Amino acid sequence: MSLLSIRRRPEPVLALAEHERRMVWRLAALLLDYPGEQTLALLDQISSAAAQLPDEVRAHFEPVLAYLRDTPDIEVAKSYVETFDMRRRASLHLTFYAYGDTRKRGMALLRFKHAYRQAGAELGDEELPDHLPVLLEFAATVDPVGGERLLGEHVPVLELLRLSLGDNNSTYAGVLAAVLATLPPVTTADRRRIAELAAQGPPEEEVGLEPFAMDPALFDATEGRR
Repeated sequence: MSLLSIRRRPEPVLALAEHERRMVWRLAALLLDYPGEQTLALLDQISSAAAQLPDEVRAHFEPVLAYLRDTPDIEVAKSYVETFDMRRRASLHLTFYAYGDTRKRGMALLRFKHAYRQAGAELGDEELPDHLPVLLEFAATVDPVGGERLLGEHVPVLELLRLSLGDNNSTYAGVLAAVLATLPPVTTADRRRIAELAAQGPPEEEVGLEPFAMDPALFDATEGRR
C-alpha cells in the first residue's frame, strides 16, 4: 500500500501534440491582439495554420477568421475596442477580474513579470504583463512550460471571459474556447470561483500600479520576506 497520495494534474481537454498546442496559443495571441494593419495582413497565413489543426480546435477559430475576412477593417477595430476596452467583464488583463485596479493586483502582476524575466524575455512598457495576448505569445514562442502554468492558473478567468464574450455573441469567444481546449478542464472549484468573480465583478479602487508592474526586482524583495 502506498503511503503517498499523489495528486496528478488533469489532462488537457484535447490530446494535442506539443506543436499543435503552441500553434493554438500563437494563433490566439494574434487574433486577440488589436486588429491593426499588420495583424490583418496575416489573415491568410493564420487561416492556413489553423487549417492544419485537428477539427475540434480548428472549428473554434473559423467564425472569427470569417468575421475578420468579411468585415471592413474600421468596423473590426471599432468592435474590438468596444468589446475588450469598454467592458469591464471582457478585459484581456487576467488579474483585473480578481483585483481590479488595486494594490493587490500590482503584486499579482509581478508574478507574470518574474516568469518572463526568468525565461529571458523582456517585456516593453506599453503593455501590462497579464495581457492575454502577451502571455499566449510567451507560451507559444518562449517558454511553453511556464506559459502553460500561468494559463492553467487562470482557467476560471479564461472561462469567465469566454462566457462573457459568448453572452454578447462575439466571435472572439471561439478563440477563448480554443485556448481552453489546450488546458485542464474546468473543475467544480473553478466553477465556484467563476461564480464568485461574475457576482462580485472587478474591485474599483484606483491605485498606482506602475511601480509594481514595471519593477521585477520588487518581486524578489517580497519573495524574500515570505
